[in-house]
Amino acid sequence: MIVSIHQPDYIPYLGYFYKIAQSDRFVYLDDAQFSNDNMHHWNRIKTPQGETRLKIPTDHHFGDPINAVRTKDELGWKKKHLRTIEMNYARAPFYKEIFPQFEELLNAEYANLADMNVAINTWIAKSFGFKAEFYRTSEMTINTVREERVIDICVMMEGDTYISGNGARVYQSEEHFEARGVKLQYTDYHPFPYPQLWKEFLPNMSVLDYIFNCGFDWERAAAGLRGEA
Repeated sequence: MIVSIHQPDYIPYLGYFYKIAQSDRFVYLDDAQFSNDNMHHWNRIKTPQGETRLKIPTDHHFGDPINAVRTKDELGWKKKHLRTIEMNYARAPFYKEIFPQFEELLNAEYANLADMNVAINTWIAKSFGFKAEFYRTSEMTINTVREERVIDICVMMEGDTYISGNGARVYQSEEHFEARGVKLQYTDYHPFPYPQLWKEFLPNMSVLDYIFNCGFDWERAAAGLRGEA
């Protein structure tokens, strides 16, 4: 049983979905502490002038978990994001097919930022055809932190392999995972070129850039990751 874990980010890049594609069970770390620096409430799309950032205004206090952060919908940010996306992707091959589905999901009402990101990211993953089962840490009774918490989640998920992001190398020990019967594996995702609008290729844009240009074609992405694109 392969497990991966990540905070529910806003329209994340393809590497996020690469982890899901490899997983049997994917766990949203939705009660992790919200951070302005992490991509919980922002991401990048491509424009004729280069990349631009879509950022969600939020109502939060220091230390709040992501699932306690309210999006300030009264400021009309959803309409602005949708308009910016339309202006820059209306000519993309799969825009007309996919945009209405995204628009409907984004415009729905959510109790918090985590609920919205979970809904959007799960829709994208399922549209790619991934078979992973989805879980949320806020629905678990695990009170440990950092590496120990990750291992406890894997054990609860009956995982024998954990796919980790590379940033966690600084605090994770392969021996600690193996002692609990879990093999620690780091993601090997790397950006690859695919058709984009607007001049030279820009890597690591929001997944929206890929699906508007290439559709929900994970086989194409998998080929690119193998260096076959």
